[in-house]
Amino acid sequence: MRKALLAIILTLSLALHAGDYTPRDLVWNTQSQNSSESMPCGGYDIGMNIWVEDGDILMYVSQSGWFDENNTLLKAGRWRLHLDNNPLGSDDFQQTLHLDLGHVTISGGGAEVTIWADVFHPIIFFDIHTRQKTQATLSYESWRYKDRPVTKAECQQCSYKWLIPKDCITHADQIEADDQSLTVTHRNASSTIFDYAVSYERLDALKDSLYDPLGGRTMSMTMKANGFHFNGTSDGQYASTDYRAWNFRHDRLRHAVVEITLDNGEGLPNSSPRYINESKRRSARWWHAFWQRSWITTDGNDADAARMVRNYELMRYLLGCNAHGQWPTKFNGGLFTFDPEYVDPPKEDGSPSNPFTPDYRKWGGGTMTAQNQRLVYWPMVKSGDYDLLKVQLDTYLRLLPTAVARTRHYWGHGGASFTEQMENFGLPNPAEYGKQREGGDPGVENNAWLEYEWDTALEFGMMALQAASCSGDSTFVTRYAPLVDECLRFFDEHYQYQARRLGAKALDENGHFVIYPGSGCETYKMAYNPSSTVAALRAVTEWRKEGPLPMERIPDIPLRVIDGDSCIAPAQAWARIQNTETPQLYPVFPWRIYGMGREGLETARNTYWKDPHAVAMRDTKGWKQDNIWAACLGLVDEARRLNSGKLADGPYRYPAFWDAGFDWAPDLNRGGAAMTGLQEMLLQEAPDGTLLPFPAWPKEWNVRFRLHATGHRVVEGEMKNGNATWTVLP
Repeated sequence: MRKALLAIILTLSLALHAGDYTPRDLVWNTQSQNSSESMPCGGYDIGMNIWVEDGDILMYVSQSGWFDENNTLLKAGRWRLHLDNNPLGSDDFQQTLHLDLGHVTISGGGAEVTIWADVFHPIIFFDIHTRQKTQATLSYESWRYKDRPVTKAECQQCSYKWLIPKDCITHADQIEADDQSLTVTHRNASSTIFDYAVSYERLDALKDSLYDPLGGRTMSMTMKANGFHFNGTSDGQYASTDYRAWNFRHDRLRHAVVEITLDNGEGLPNSSPRYINESKRRSARWWHAFWQRSWITTDGNDADAARMVRNYELMRYLLGCNAHGQWPTKFNGGLFTFDPEYVDPPKEDGSPSNPFTPDYRKWGGGTMTAQNQRLVYWPMVKSGDYDLLKVQLDTYLRLLPTAVARTRHYWGHGGASFTEQMENFGLPNPAEYGKQREGGDPGVENNAWLEYEWDTALEFGMMALQAASCSGDSTFVTRYAPLVDECLRFFDEHYQYQARRLGAKALDENGHFVIYPGSGCETYKMAYNPSSTVAALRAVTEWRKEGPLPMERIPDIPLRVIDGDSCIAPAQAWARIQNTETPQLYPVFPWRIYGMGREGLETARNTYWKDPHAVAMRDTKGWKQDNIWAACLGLVDEARRLNSGKLADGPYRYPAFWDAGFDWAPDLNRGGAAMTGLQEMLLQEAPDGTLLPFPAWPKEWNVRFRLHATGHRVVEGEMKNGNATWTVLP
């Protein structure tokens, strides 16, 4: 019997490894109307929106880290390639995103243009071929050719929000052109929103020791285009924004390569065809290896399943474009925002709802809404994209000294307090920090939604701990242990401090510290032992083991009875409900204390079905994560319904560009939550590491997958005609 079983496993393993996985190309056979119908492309830390409009190739360029004085995440600009005689207007037009290769090709009428970003350098290449000698114009179009006052209506794009100063300005870039090249530089002043926030939040005494990524920051871009010659500037209007174009003309183009090097890019050793082709090949090899790490695929037997899997893949591509960035992929559009005029429907009078520049996005450029940001990064654990995950984790690590210093300054004890609506310099967004009350606690945001919400950083710590186990890379523990430990230390020391401050004993009669005032996400406010925070502390302490917080000091997860059944309570008590989150299900995900293969499964299911708030708030919009909970609880029909909705095509041409939801388009926290939900339908684990394949997958949907599990395991499985098989690869 053992030999027969071994033969079955070996046969399955050979079948699954018959060939490398190659994702299907995305092909468009018609041109686009505007930037909302753009196709993404990117690599290293660059994102491009590429589309063809009226025969011209247009491209927005973004790079993580282009933060100006106001903390707006600026675009590097827009490029336009115009070919005379309009070859791309022919009937054989085609625009293709080659997912396996990481580049875009555009062809028609004897012309072909290939665009890619080098995965190992911040460089973009245009490789242009035409069958016949063609006149062509390459233009750099800038709306930042002049200073632009930031209006109150558009101040959501930066960190001032409604505290906008009278002289809030997006300052002009310095743009210089010579015969065959162009250089764009944006250099921040020494005084920025960082200085404002430090003073506003009463931290001047610490200022010299705090991390400041904005003051004097310089962002730059250089274009070299052999065969193109600068022939002056022109003015124009696109969407809601006027611009100035720097035009480069080529009179006899047959083959030309344009090289655009971005911030801190050293370029390739030289621009010879040999090195340009090597860039293309090397980047393609990286993308091919990226798709081998993990994949999910169907045979198309069900349209819903096929669409879910396809959009999962298209979303994962967006995340891969920022593999080597210094700054994480933002939940509110990432590197792929487009003209804001096309995000929301026009007003009743026909005027645009967002008549702003392409730099605009809601919820800030350098502001991290951590509750949203975490959803972008959770799927990377099971997909094996640990290099991408490090970008986010390293951001928290850079900000750790500020969080520790801030804690010591306000309360005099140890640990790191990371707030919600946190800036890329580690302090609360000043507008969300609020105006402090007389005699209030200056360490607490005076904000009805955000006050006392400090536990989200623990999720990023948990990602690091789980990534260490899944990848077999122990450096995830050693590198990020200080982040995990200082966050645990904060809760231990702060709530004993709070108890003494309120005249109570530091520990209750059970030897637990009491989390009060606490917060169940942004929803259950002035909460007493909120279940989301308690579960976080218990789960992270269990994983960390060597951390500073003894398990016996952490309160128990609160429960309550609804219609005679035990349910997880949002908290032991709370003063008000402020938002529409469901923290009583956080012990299911992300903390995995309840769920499939775990104790208390029925308690968690009761909570899902019977908690009136959980039922009323259920949705697939934006950052909602009901789809994940349904999968983690093994609710097959619910998981199918919610994940099908979550991974439905977005309203724009690229299917994984989802609408703004609660935030901005393309909505990447929706995409991350959708990816996680699909993964959980396919693979879960019991606390002892026992694998649970297909825990919430409909048997009638054929599917194959490769995902990562703890213990440095790679799991490959297949559901075909209701029969499940799988193997584990060390």
